Amino acid sequence: MTSALAESQANVTREFPSYPGLDDLPQMLNAEYDVIIIELDSNPEHALELVENICGSSSATVMVHSAQSDAELLVRCMRAGAREFLNAPVIPSTIAEALVRASVRRPLGRPGKRATGKLVVFTSAKGGSGVTTVASNFALTLARESGQSTVLIDLDLPLGNVAIDLGITTQFSTANAIESSDRLDSNLLATLLTKHRSGLSVLAAPDRYTSIDVSDQAVEKLLNIARQDFDYVVVDAGSTVGSMCKTLFRSANIVYLVTQVSISGLRNSNRIIAEFFSSPGGPEIEIVLNRFLPRSLGIDEENITKALTRPIHWKIPSDYIAARRAQNTATPLAMEDSPISQVIRQMARTACGLPATADKKKKFGLF
Repeated sequence: MTSALAESQANVTREFPSYPGLDDLPQMLNAEYDVIIIELDSNPEHALELVENICGSSSATVMVHSAQSDAELLVRCMRAGAREFLNAPVIPSTIAEALVRASVRRPLGRPGKRATGKLVVFTSAKGGSGVTTVASNFALTLARESGQSTVLIDLDLPLGNVAIDLGITTQFSTANAIESSDRLDSNLLATLLTKHRSGLSVLAAPDRYTSIDVSDQAVEKLLNIARQDFDYVVVDAGSTVGSMCKTLFRSANIVYLVTQVSISGLRNSNRIIAEFFSSPGGPEIEIVLNRFLPRSLGIDEENITKALTRPIHWKIPSDYIAARRAQNTATPLAMEDSPISQVIRQMARTACGLPATADKKKKFGLF
């Protein structure tokens, strides 16, 4: 069976050298296996008990294999809930066909699995504030600093630019996920993602202008599945404010509101805060001043805080040369050392529970 699985290119998550006890099943099934294959011949009665208990408490497809061609045993396996009875020796084509049938029967969602990944949303109250640049470099840095699985989803539809900022070419997009929401699951989402060389997974916006009806239900399902599969889900929501933002803010662990020091930017940010973040018990919001220059337009920090009714958490300095170089070379700012990348690194480390600044290791020499 092991050889047949290997030749069929199936991904074997775990192999058990012996039958688990019935008391061990709940912990074992927490792994959310898609297919569980059980050998019958060593202890047929215990194996049948396992089949029945697994089928009663899991959505996994249970297959059994045996060297015996016993019609009575086959009937008992089917009654216990097994979906495939494989006779040994099993050939790769047989197991491959059985796995295809299992994938067809697989439920669209995993209702027993809770969304546990941390949701981080970047938004802006005014276009041109640089929210995509901040979000994409934050996600890349978060993946690197935390060492945990991270996905960046571009929901700045229909004209998101996450792929450009990261210098990647994508085959599929957020539009594909939204349009396929009725059959979206972990497997389908995995096929839509593009991997950045840093390890960050990306679901970018479409390359071309795509008119798409984005429903709250589709967005919520996409985020739930992403949070099941990743430790951190970073969303670039752009400057679009509407019902989708309510869905995002309601589920978010942190919302970064990116703005610049300008009358219109501060005014719009004030309106966003008043509308979505004035009630107690809502998501945590952190203010990010992008392209910050001290005394910009004669507005000091005290007046900025007064206008926003919130303290300023992060100030990303204005560094035109570094930003332009990153755009022209399709190299994310986070891949180089600059005043901008240093602040974004502090943001990412804080978000994943690390000290804002990493301790420098002392160097020791002979003298």
